[in-house]
Amino acid sequence: MSDRTTAAETLAAGAPAKSSPHVDAGDAGYSKDLKSRHINMIAIGGAIGTGLFLGAGGRMAGAGPSLAIAYAVCGVFAFFVVRALGELVLYRPSSGAFVSYAREFMGEKGAFAAGWLYFLNWSTTAVADITAAATYAHFWAMFSDIPQWVLALIALAVVLTANLISVKYFGEMEFWFAIIKVAALVAFMIVGIFLVVTQHPVDGHTPGFSTITDNGGIFPTGMLPMLLVIQGVVFAYASVELCGVAAGETESPEKIMPKAINSIMWRVGLFYVGSVVLLALLLPYTAYSGDQSPFVTVMDKLGVPGAAGVMNLVVLTAALSSLNSGLYSTGRILRSMALSGSAPKFTGRMNKGQVPYGGILLTAGFGVLGVALNYVVPGQAFEIVLNLASIGILGTWGMIMLCSLLFWHRAQDGRVTRPAYRLPWAPYTQIVTLFFLATVAFLMWWGGGVGRTTVMFLPLIAAALVGGWYLVRGRVKAIAQERQDA
Repeated sequence: MSDRTTAAETLAAGAPAKSSPHVDAGDAGYSKDLKSRHINMIAIGGAIGTGLFLGAGGRMAGAGPSLAIAYAVCGVFAFFVVRALGELVLYRPSSGAFVSYAREFMGEKGAFAAGWLYFLNWSTTAVADITAAATYAHFWAMFSDIPQWVLALIALAVVLTANLISVKYFGEMEFWFAIIKVAALVAFMIVGIFLVVTQHPVDGHTPGFSTITDNGGIFPTGMLPMLLVIQGVVFAYASVELCGVAAGETESPEKIMPKAINSIMWRVGLFYVGSVVLLALLLPYTAYSGDQSPFVTVMDKLGVPGAAGVMNLVVLTAALSSLNSGLYSTGRILRSMALSGSAPKFTGRMNKGQVPYGGILLTAGFGVLGVALNYVVPGQAFEIVLNLASIGILGTWGMIMLCSLLFWHRAQDGRVTRPAYRLPWAPYTQIVTLFFLATVAFLMWWGGGVGRTTVMFLPLIAAALVGGWYLVRGRVKAIAQERQDA
């Protein structure tokens, strides 16, 4: 069978999609051990990560309360992306996720580009996560004298070991990691609302709208800084597509996925926008910094014994959760690519626990490079990799929306049938989202500094993708021909 879909029988509008004639060899061999509770909490965990717990501090200091607007806008587009992926998942669940869909609708070249952009995203995110974990650990005096790179290496080793056991253990870890994150945010919001309502002083400041109005308003440094932090805010939503990857290892995704995906929207509004608004009401934006989680800053200023330490432990958990998710997802994506010939052969290997350990180890290897980055420039490591990860995220989201748009066009031609669970307002939603992603890339360049340098890497990334394709295309075509002859 070729790597492109042949015509599918047209079904009645609104009916479940007919099974795709496309078969992804990378879907074979996995266990179906992820349950509904795992997928729901993975969706929550994907929407609450390091970008909020650590990144919000520096972004609040730069953009002020307008950061909440940036989170709300980016959250809407993140929902569009995951809703588009959800429609494709219900059309054909696959552990290769959007790489598999790119192969079906765009051919092997599209799958190659989608897969390696995703790898760029998560390999650099892994560096950001271990950097964040090391930064959090320095909060406690017992770790303050340990070099940041040593703590980063320890974090990587612990999560890598856990990720190689089985998908069931991964699901359980993410389940409890997500519960810890949600419980902590709920507790913080309850405390924050209480402080605002009772006007209880926080570090000499009276919480409320006066904290915003007396310190420059919603845009204390102008509107431009709010626009320029958007690429960092996009990073905060980098894991929302994870539930689409996990769908390939669960039973009955058609029942589980819609509920998990639809709940992302209100979680974004409650946890992201709500918590940032509370942060702005509790302390002036100048009280926050990129060196400390803003939630830890508030607890520290309150002077509650042990509160800051507990919150710091929670955000450390968030960083480890994100790292765990990145190793999981890249392992599955790289296996899908390896079995089509577009990734190294060893990334297609699985262990006895039905875990694609080759791809996981490759991502972890780049994490080791992150350890070196923490050794050389510990103060800038997080910002550097965050910008590189943002490029990978923009590319991944762009590929998802392109696949969704091509899927819609094929449905219009009668070659495939859209499932009842659909991305609303297609094809306008895909087009507007693609325009938004291009705008974010422009803003990264326009803002100068590390962001501009990152965008200037785009020609090198494109050249690497083109060169890489020419290196593997012979093997890809040979494998495709073998499947056609089989």
